[in-house]
Amino acid sequence: MRVVIGLCLLAPFVAMLWVSSYAKVDPTFIGIPFFYWYQMLWVLISTALTMTAYKLWQRDQRARKGGAAA
Repeated sequence: MRVVIGLCLLAPFVAMLWVSSYAKVDPTFIGIPFFYWYQMLWVLISTALTMTAYKLWQRDQRARKGGAAA
């Protein structure tokens, strides 16, 4: 479970640090160069991944507390 949480939090960093993968103009989206809309897309993706990691962390903590009490 914690590996998945770590991957959810690490993915946005890897995607944004690998600049050569998105340092280009094409394809454009509604007139916006790829460089910009790719980064904006990652804002949304990062939010979803962070929320997922948080929910998984909560579930993990509940399971640990429940397991210790039983």
